[in-house]
Amino acid sequence: MGVTEGDDFDPALMDEVFESYERQKGALIPVLQKAQHIYGYLPPEVLQLIADQLGLSLSRVYGVATFYAQFYLERRGKHILKLCDGTACHVKGTPLLLTAVEDGFEIQPGETTKDGELTAEVVYCLGSCAMAPVAVLDEQVMGRMRPEMLVRQVKKHMASSRKETEA
Repeated sequence: MGVTEGDDFDPALMDEVFESYERQKGALIPVLQKAQHIYGYLPPEVLQLIADQLGLSLSRVYGVATFYAQFYLERRGKHILKLCDGTACHVKGTPLLLTAVEDGFEIQPGETTKDGELTAEVVYCLGSCAMAPVAVLDEQVMGRMRPEMLVRQVKKHMASSRKETEA
């Protein structure tokens, strides 16, 4: 995910996507999904390209992209931390976890660290209430989290990921 670096935008990366959905009505959502997979998010240039290629207005493409929570208009971190703030998790400590993330990584929910390593999000139920409070880091569920433990686990995960990338 996210093949672009910096502000680079290569529209040719979408050629195969447009070819596979040529002449298909209702292809907007799968095309947006594939574009997001390619670029890591949906920058304005990609939305315009999709509108042009599918013969839709930019406002229609933007409207669909902003309606569904699965689409992101801003670059996201290499690692995604989701903090559950459903009732059970909230009561058992999610507000403390949020404060720990804010202090430990200097980001608010919905933001990405300046180095592009971590994006933090609040979600409203992960279906793991028995393990509250719950966090999910890059699809790995972590239950019964405490503030210090969460920050430590995230830092450890990011460090090990950097080592794997360097190897």
